Amino acid sequence: MTESYSLDGFHNGTDCFAYKFFGCHKISESEYVFRVWAPHAESVRLVRSFDDNDGIVMRRLSDGESFEVIKEAKAGDTYGFCIETYDGRKLYKADPYAFYSDIPGSFMSKICELPAGECRREEPARGEQPINIYEVNLLSWKRHKDNSYYTYDELIKTLVPYVKRMGYTHVEFMPVTEFPYDGSWGYQVTGYFAVTARLGAPDRFKALVAAFHDSGIKVILDWVPAHFPKDGWGLYEFDGQPLYECPLWDRMEHRGWGTRKFDFGRGEVDSFLLSSAVFFLDVYGVDGLRVDAVASMLYLDYDRAQGDFTPNIYGDNRNLEAIEFIKKFNSRIKQLFPSSIIVAEESTTFPKLTTKVEDGGLGFDYKWNMGWMNDVLFYCRQDPYFRNYHHNKITFSLVYAFSEKFILPLSHDEVVHVKGSIVNKMFGEYDDKFAGERALLGFMYAHPGKKLNFMGYEVAQFKEWDYTAGIEFFLKKFEKHRKMSAFVKTLNLFYAANKPLYEIEDGWSGFEWLVVDDRASNLLAFNRYSLDGECITAVINFSGVDLHGYGIGVDEGRYSVVLNTDSKAFGGNGSCGKRIYKTENKSSQGKANSIYVDIPKLTCIYLKKSN
Repeated sequence: MTESYSLDGFHNGTDCFAYKFFGCHKISESEYVFRVWAPHAESVRLVRSFDDNDGIVMRRLSDGESFEVIKEAKAGDTYGFCIETYDGRKLYKADPYAFYSDIPGSFMSKICELPAGECRREEPARGEQPINIYEVNLLSWKRHKDNSYYTYDELIKTLVPYVKRMGYTHVEFMPVTEFPYDGSWGYQVTGYFAVTARLGAPDRFKALVAAFHDSGIKVILDWVPAHFPKDGWGLYEFDGQPLYECPLWDRMEHRGWGTRKFDFGRGEVDSFLLSSAVFFLDVYGVDGLRVDAVASMLYLDYDRAQGDFTPNIYGDNRNLEAIEFIKKFNSRIKQLFPSSIIVAEESTTFPKLTTKVEDGGLGFDYKWNMGWMNDVLFYCRQDPYFRNYHHNKITFSLVYAFSEKFILPLSHDEVVHVKGSIVNKMFGEYDDKFAGERALLGFMYAHPGKKLNFMGYEVAQFKEWDYTAGIEFFLKKFEKHRKMSAFVKTLNLFYAANKPLYEIEDGWSGFEWLVVDDRASNLLAFNRYSLDGECITAVINFSGVDLHGYGIGVDEGRYSVVLNTDSKAFGGNGSCGKRIYKTENKSSQGKANSIYVDIPKLTCIYLKKSN
């Protein structure tokens, strides 16, 4: 890539391939070129370690802001930059565009050639597809007996076949972009072009992605463009003063997180972030990105008290520069990678998140439905005897279910910080907790919206997620936990095989309430429809008592139970023995015919009408 082309686009905020110019690149058998952007630097030297007092002086490029040097080196060598500021300080920095790091050995960057090979490219799928995501933290899915990490190669042999066997359609990695502190779970990123070296080299990460693709599983990465940590060797005040962060007093820092905000709207920062996203889609061939903390980007007063921010030119709290960056980001990604999936983790009601940019929206493909998550988990914690007072928590999501394109998340955030694991959130004694989780999942998979669940729920782990240890797969030695895993697998496969559960997600033509307001019985019933009219009826008894002969208005016909969460095969009691229901000529809920079902407590059943 030529200097003039790269620098023009870079400074204008339109360069999506800045990683091909900046950073370290091999130019001959033994020589590498190193480039860095540091506009406020008096001088920059290339160093081999952070205690290197000599180094090699880098020449200033024609833009007056970037520096370059050519040096003999080899793959695996460590390097960094010593930036001398105008006030005489020397700052030792890792390469912002490094493809590989020396973490946890040091904070230096390592010379690394990009993995070779063409990436998968697909045209966008026609119509709605099943999306069932297994969210995983690669550092703590499994650990060795000595508590060491599973490497990328070991995950190819273990995680890939597991996700395939369990019937998921997608896997989502919590951030693998390099980070210094495990306790940040990867959300305090220092290497926006480097996959974490803890688990192996970049080519092994690409092999992991390829292995998922070979198994028919698509890969989504958590990506963190909202903020970065204040580690001295990272992006923090890179050339002696705010550079990647916004210099304005009220836009510089996330106080609650102790991190710096990116300076959205500055061309070079936009190019840096655009290039980071494109890098993982282009070089590693991942299928999508989940954009973290979008709400913190959209609002100037996010995590700030009233009056502790400067309104925008219109006098309100929208971060106009960040909004324009998001639109630019989504537009460019869709131009370059039309089949990619871009998901917003956004917790407010900001309008048109999943509307196309050309139609006045922000351009995301999906948004996490945080409201649904909070409401249903609150409901499931309640004693069934008192759930009638909270019935709106389980039905309110349908008021706005079609306002955006949603993913229903039961994510890592819900199983930490004394919130309890999914099974342990369920009210009741031991058996009731398992029944409650199965009923919740049955409701979730029938509810409009794509699905996401965090690792560990599928074995009903009572312990909260611990980033320093693996998931407790040993629990499958015990019957209840083993059968929960069997249930999750069956539910995953059923979801992917039945169009009514995923084909119409954007309107009432795919959903029909049958029983919505029986708060006294804690029961819901509704239909889901496919484009060709196929129907699955979901009935969920969230109460603490068995219901016998409960009347539900349906179309005339014969209905078979095609999934029952109370089945003995799933750890239930098997007390609902009836498998086929014929309608009776009695009206109910606006229908001329009804079926009278027996449904045990804390149970979800799916029924399908016979042709």
